Amino acid sequence: MSNIRGRGLQANALGTFDTVVMAVAGSAPAYSLAATTAVLVGAVGLASPAALLWCAIPMLGIALAFSYLGRIDVNAGASYSWVGRTLHPFLGFVSGWALVVSATIFMVAGSLPAGSMTLSLFDAGLADNVALSTVVGAVWFLVMLAVVLGGARLTVRAQLLMSGIELAILLLFAVLALFHTGNARAFDWSWLGFSHFDGVSGFASGALIAAFYYWGWDVTSNLSEETRNSRRTTGLAGLIGVGIVFALFEVFTIAVNVILSSDQIAKNDANVLAFLGEEIWPGWGGKLLIVAVMLSTIATLETTLIQVTRSLFAMGRDRTMPAALGRVHRTWNTPYVAIAVVGGVALVMFIASNALGSVREILSDAISAIGLQIAVYYGLAGLAVVVAYRKMLFRSAGNFLLGGVWPLLGAVFMFWIFVESLSQLSTAAIAIGIGGLAVGLIPMLWYWKQGSDYYRPAKLDATRTVEADYVLDDHTPAQAQAYEGLPTDF
Repeated sequence: MSNIRGRGLQANALGTFDTVVMAVAGSAPAYSLAATTAVLVGAVGLASPAALLWCAIPMLGIALAFSYLGRIDVNAGASYSWVGRTLHPFLGFVSGWALVVSATIFMVAGSLPAGSMTLSLFDAGLADNVALSTVVGAVWFLVMLAVVLGGARLTVRAQLLMSGIELAILLLFAVLALFHTGNARAFDWSWLGFSHFDGVSGFASGALIAAFYYWGWDVTSNLSEETRNSRRTTGLAGLIGVGIVFALFEVFTIAVNVILSSDQIAKNDANVLAFLGEEIWPGWGGKLLIVAVMLSTIATLETTLIQVTRSLFAMGRDRTMPAALGRVHRTWNTPYVAIAVVGGVALVMFIASNALGSVREILSDAISAIGLQIAVYYGLAGLAVVVAYRKMLFRSAGNFLLGGVWPLLGAVFMFWIFVESLSQLSTAAIAIGIGGLAVGLIPMLWYWKQGSDYYRPAKLDATRTVEADYVLDDHTPAQAQAYEGLPTDF
């Protein structure tokens, strides 16, 4: 790539602890449990803990891929840059576009529950009002948009507050659930095996939904240009984040299976976590977990905004999307044009969502569609790390396993659930998932013909030091060294 001169993002704004918090918040444990548990149980029943377990193993492979790729190429576009520089620029663009589309769809899938959860604190009957939930959700979205616009430091301070309260509530209820005596059924170790899946296709549909649970930890990679010692920190934080949310997902999914009956889960669908809280701690439990879900939803709106705006920033900087998207605000050091565009598109989608049906219907189709897009860009990253580190894989057993076999298996798993689940999904979910990806062919081919340097990349090779592709201007602090060239090894 040729050097492009312009303002950079706010370098060195985040430390290791901040980045771990962002990784956990990105996966939104309380929101994912509230919004997705009924969908997962509806798809695989008592096998829901198994779906989360067996999806966690390949997901760790993808987290390893992000960790190793982040060591050799610090870029706000993350997989968009890595895949483009290893496999092919077209695949790199598709990878970045898949993230952009899935994150944009999530603006509806996330903001509606934020609105409905807020309303349910005052009146449970208002929670199913799609129009009112949309308005309240839009208000929360605009607040998070302003926080993200205000810079990385403001963003992480807001995140520490919201996620801190959320995790404290979840840990309290995880402990209380262990001592709960009113059980619908006894725990069975078979819930972690394969016997409860309805064949291979049933497992694939469960794994696709489970992928949505975990999605979001990779926000750390999109923040790499704003993180201290990012070549080490962003990947480590992603791995820690996946481990933390896996533990929370398993504990609460098993608790739902033990404490609630199938009818109770189906009846309460998008409000299942609050119902679980009420069963564990009558009176206060439901309200506290509603607060946790509300904070988690708002927090993950923030991390999703970071992912999509940083990806669009990288695309604008590379001239694979309108160059204005690569502009950075002189005071806040944030990609303000990308933030404004995402905000405008999301608000239009909020209004359109009123015509799509109930909150439950919108969530179900959106989760499945996002799952397809996640599988694409995670899978491509898993392949990219093997290519980037191919000359180093046989230097040790650790290199071979952690930088090769595990990420490769993760990639194969992601592509498999993508293909296998297509026959199980609704027409709307497939149209949103595949159609959203197909739209990306238009800007990809347009800017390819315009001669963007992105389509003539310097190949990514772990045996060579990665030098700066982006030259910071005079307004950026001297200590900003997000692109420092470093020796690379495992």
